[in-house]
Amino acid sequence: MSSFARLFSCTTSLSSRTLARSSLPRSTLLSRRLYSDSAASSDQQQQSSDQSQSANGSKQSESDKPSSPEAEKLKAKEAEVVDLTGRLRYLQADFVNLQRNAARDKEQTRDFAISRFASDLLETVDVLSLALKSIPSSALSPPSESSSDASSSSSSSPSSSEKSPLAYLQELHHGVEMTQRQLLQTLFKYHVKPFDPTGDKFDPNLHEALYQVPIPGKEPGSVIDCQKTGYMIKDRVLRAAQVGVAQDTS
Repeated sequence: MSSFARLFSCTTSLSSRTLARSSLPRSTLLSRRLYSDSAASSDQQQQSSDQSQSANGSKQSESDKPSSPEAEKLKAKEAEVVDLTGRLRYLQADFVNLQRNAARDKEQTRDFAISRFASDLLETVDVLSLALKSIPSSALSPPSESSSDASSSSSSSPSSSEKSPLAYLQELHHGVEMTQRQLLQTLFKYHVKPFDPTGDKFDPNLHEALYQVPIPGKEPGSVIDCQKTGYMIKDRVLRAAQVGVAQDTS
């Protein structure tokens, strides 16, 4: 009987609580619900802001961390690669320039290798030229008929098979002339060419003045006589021409 009384008292108290809750106005219940929802949303926003702040803090902490030895080694290697690449480019440019200079020097050596030998041969050409100039053209021409008849009558006539001294002189002159021509052709084959500056303006790079003489009607500084012919090997002076220069008459 006592247990039944306790059960009845508990039921009575629950019903009274339920009636008391139901007797509260509806607006009060709605306000409590809205407050609980706003509180929950504010809690969620606070949690999300805390998470973002923690993420930013972790990123900042990662950026503030000192670089690892591997990263430093990588940066050092990259700088070394840049340095070696620059050096390699400079070396390639130097090598290309060296090749060009070597090719130019080789070409000049090939072109001017005979300069010394050709310069020595020019003396032989000069001797042959002097030999040809020493014989005047009148000495090579045959004598007139009257003089030949007089000489034949006064002296005994030589045998028909024997040559006259004039014939020997003519043959000698012709042989010297052919030798000089052949020697000049050989020099011309190796780009050695003569030049006679008579009448040109005096150029100290091409001419060597032996004397100066005032000549009326001649422009001062012009070449009036060439004692020795000049020679060029390609675009280089092998021997300057020895000349006489007109002087100012004033």
